[in-house]
Amino acid sequence: MVAKFLLYLEYEKRFSKHTIKSYQVDLKQFSLYLENVYELNELTLANYQMLRSWLLSLAGNELKPRSLARKIACLKSFYKFLHKQGHVSANPTLKLKTPKLGKRLPDYVEEKDINGLLENPIFPEGFTGLRDKLILELLYGTGIRLSELIGIKEQDYNKHDHTLKVLGKGNKERIVPIHKTLSKLIEEYILNKKSQLESSLDFLLVTDKGLQLYPMYVQRKVKFYLANDITTVEKKSPHVLRHSFATHLLNHGAELNAIKDLLGHSSLAATQVYTHNSLEKLKQVFEKAHPKA
Repeated sequence: MVAKFLLYLEYEKRFSKHTIKSYQVDLKQFSLYLENVYELNELTLANYQMLRSWLLSLAGNELKPRSLARKIACLKSFYKFLHKQGHVSANPTLKLKTPKLGKRLPDYVEEKDINGLLENPIFPEGFTGLRDKLILELLYGTGIRLSELIGIKEQDYNKHDHTLKVLGKGNKERIVPIHKTLSKLIEEYILNKKSQLESSLDFLLVTDKGLQLYPMYVQRKVKFYLANDITTVEKKSPHVLRHSFATHLLNHGAELNAIKDLLGHSSLAATQVYTHNSLEKLKQVFEKAHPKA
C-alpha cells in the first residue's frame, strides 16, 4: 500500500520528488515503531492512540515542530488515501492536530553582497568558471528553484525574447524573463560548452564531464561561493538566492502579484512572506531618517 500511495503522490498529486522521498522515510519509521512497540506489522491496523504515541515519542526526542508537522501531514495524506481506497474503515488521523508554526522569515543576501559576488573575479577560467557563474546568475536573476534549474534544456532558452521556459511544481510550465547581461552569459557559456565538451545531452547546465547537474552538486557550488567572505547569512543555499531575488524585487517596488508569477507560486499567501523583510527595511529607514524616531 505504501508503494501505491507513493505512486499516487507522484502521478496524480504531482508531489515533488523530495516530498515523496520524505514521506517514504516517515512511513518506514512509523512502520518500524509499530513493529517494535506494538508488534504490529500492518499499517492498516494502526489506530489513533498508536499514531499519537509515535508522534509523542518524536516530540520527546526534541524533533523540530516543522519536521513533526510534516510527519503528521504524511500520516493524514496516507490514511486519507487508504480510506478512500477502502483499505481502512475509518481514518485514524482525523483527531490529529498539527503544531502551530511560527512565521519564519526567509534568509536573503544583501544586494551589495550579491553584486560583489557576481562582479568578483573569483570564478575559474574556462568552462568551469562560466558554468559556476551561470548557476549563480540564473538562481538570483530569475528566482527559479533548484529542481527547475537542473531541468533547463538549451531549447528552453529564447535568445530573441530574452526568456527562459522552466518546469515548476506539478509539472507546470512558466516563462520567466531574463536580463540582457544574463542572456549574453548564457550564449557565451553554450559556445564554450560545445567547444570543450562532447556531450550529447541537451540540458543547459552540465558537470565538468558533461553529465546533467544533480542537486547536491549545485548546493555545494552555491555554498562554496557564498561562503567566500561574501555574506554573513547563516544558510547558504540555492533557495537563499531565490529569497534574495524576491526580496530585492519587492524592495525596488515590484508588485506582489508579479513576484508571485515569477516565482511560480500557486497562491499569493506563499509570496506574502517577503513583505516582512521589506517592512523590516522600511522600519530601519524610518528610524534613521525620522526626527522623532
